[in-house]
Amino acid sequence: MNNLGRHLLAEFYDCESQVLDNVKWVEEQMNTAAILSGATVIQSSFHRFLPYGVSGVVVISESHLSIHTWPEYGYAAVDLFTCGDHVDPWKAFDFLCNTFGSQRTSVDELIRGRYSEIGIDPASPFKAIV
Repeated sequence: MNNLGRHLLAEFYDCESQVLDNVKWVEEQMNTAAILSGATVIQSSFHRFLPYGVSGVVVISESHLSIHTWPEYGYAAVDLFTCGDHVDPWKAFDFLCNTFGSQRTSVDELIRGRYSEIGIDPASPFKAIV
C-alpha cells in the first residue's frame, strides 16, 4: 500500500424505507459493517431526526464509517474511510448494500494520503523522504 487510507463515498438508492428510519437498527448494521471490514470499533453515535431520518458515525481505530438516511426517498449517503492494509472498506460496502436492500448504488473510491504526496518513503514509512 502506498497511501494512508481509502475512502468510499457511497450512495444507496431504492432501499427499504422502514429500515432507514430505525436508528437502533442502522447503528447495529453500521457497527457490523465495521467489524466485517476488519476494523476495530471504538464507539458509535447515532441520532434519529423528526419526522424521519438517521445520521451517525462509527469511530474505528482505522478512521470512521458514517451515514445519513432519507427514508422518505429510500436513500442513504454513506462514507467508509479506512486506513491500514488489514481493513477492506469494500466488505462494509457490500454488507450495507445487501442489508439496506439497495436496488442500485453509486460509489467512488478516493485514495487518501498518497505517500509520494506527503513525503513518506514506502520502504520506511516512519521516515520522511529527504
